[in-house]
Amino acid sequence: MEFGIQFFPDIGPDVIPADRYWDECLRLVDLCDDLGYTHVRTVEHHFQAYGGYTPNPHIFLSAAAQHTKKARLVTGAVLPVFNHPLKIAGEIGMLDAISGGRLECGFARAFLPGEFDRFGISLDESKARFQEGITQIRELLENENVSSAGQFHSYKNVTILPRPTQKPRPPFWVAALATPESFVNAGRMGDSIMAIPLAGGKMVELMGLYREAWKSAGHKGTGRIMLAFHMLCAPTDEEAIEIAEAPFNRYLHSLVDSASDWTGGSSSKDYPGYDKIIAGLAKENFDTQRAKNSAWIGSPATVADQIADFLRGAADFEIASIQVNFNTVSYQHAARSMRMFSEEVMPKFT
Repeated sequence: MEFGIQFFPDIGPDVIPADRYWDECLRLVDLCDDLGYTHVRTVEHHFQAYGGYTPNPHIFLSAAAQHTKKARLVTGAVLPVFNHPLKIAGEIGMLDAISGGRLECGFARAFLPGEFDRFGISLDESKARFQEGITQIRELLENENVSSAGQFHSYKNVTILPRPTQKPRPPFWVAALATPESFVNAGRMGDSIMAIPLAGGKMVELMGLYREAWKSAGHKGTGRIMLAFHMLCAPTDEEAIEIAEAPFNRYLHSLVDSASDWTGGSSSKDYPGYDKIIAGLAKENFDTQRAKNSAWIGSPATVADQIADFLRGAADFEIASIQVNFNTVSYQHAARSMRMFSEEVMPKFT
């Protein structure tokens, strides 16, 4: 298994100013090469404390590329629904060049009604915009003199510059939450999948659908799955819990609050059952997520046991993407945690 780090800001300027937050993130990226973390990842969100500090993940990853010479740079994920495909493709080409061919491109449909409202885009266009957007981006990266007459974006004889450093293009990832169709489509297209293990049994089923779709489409290998976890190692369980519990619960609260429109009346054919998904998340907390081994919090021995327990109950996955400075976890605690995890936990699984 590979382990990388991801940054998902869920704070606002009244908690941690953006310049301090991103400075601490880059200082953590400085540790990756020596400690064996194989990727750096960040997300795209807008307007709210939940993810809003990173409206363009390519910007942060361009900076991160100068702080690690080995780790892959992963967008987790860009949202085609809010971006023109010509712009995304150009940014991908540029970042792939800056990083020396280390970019991996993650895409997602977006799921927060407030973002759709502010951009003036209908939730019911989510699937169509995503499919058109990722198809156009794929074609723009792989080919020159591209024309497309799309429902949302059209252009003629366009060649994106710079051309991708990786040929024919950087690898693609698709982010999925809980919709089986998303996992099946990613497997059918030969794209890797990134997900969050919110409910262990459900995730096993979804990962199985992805592997089967990959195989049925005739792709080589079995695909790649990346799962996201919160992680904090400390010398003792008690200290780890004291450091992580309140920030973790605030993270969950910010997630549920940002998506509360789903339980407040928003609905869409493109998001069946999302009211129930968010209502279920509202019942989660530090203790329930730790009990499911979805949050790796404790001493190195405990964290190793949590990972082993998770693996026994889950289908195989290739990459763990871990949040180390979630909410208000300090740089000092996150850096110590990264070192302890690298030295005492990672060797058991890599």
